[in-house]
Amino acid sequence: MNTVGEGLDEAVQRAFTRPAPKSAGAQMRYLVKQLKGTRAAAELLGITQRTVERYVRNQLKKPRPDLAARLDREVKRRWQPQIQAKARKAAATTGGIVIDTRARFGYTAAPGSTDDARLRHLTVALPPTYAARLFELREQGGSDRQLQEVAAEGLQEIYFKDGGRRAQGLLVEYTDLEHVAFDL
Repeated sequence: MNTVGEGLDEAVQRAFTRPAPKSAGAQMRYLVKQLKGTRAAAELLGITQRTVERYVRNQLKKPRPDLAARLDREVKRRWQPQIQAKARKAAATTGGIVIDTRARFGYTAAPGSTDDARLRHLTVALPPTYAARLFELREQGGSDRQLQEVAAEGLQEIYFKDGGRRAQGLLVEYTDLEHVAFDL
């Protein structure tokens, strides 16, 4: 299962115009250059400065899986920042964002209707206002629960309430997230 924040990051990373460095040495050299030193890179990755230097000189080539994942995540977070900003701005102002999710949806509705939570797979285009809120909250360091609440509100308004044309008093709960992906 991935989180809403990871899904947003992956969507923005698909906008890259050039591939990010792949080898551990190239990734480490890029991080050292971005952070302006081996000490900062070591602190960020939770390893020793000496280990960073050994990767930079290609004395070490294959990091353990947890380090490889952290290294890849940090490089992609910093890779092509202007392209990432442009993709976020386009989604937040004109294009919106498409959410593809499989989760349990429950809701509070009028008497006589069932409010039992059900597992659903939805693919819904959210308007730019929700994309802007999601990206803004992500940049401010919002928790994944907060991101889920914004996504649930968007799904509630666009999918369940059909843009205000039905189910006026409906309040959607978005729980048991199995899968979430975004596309710009």
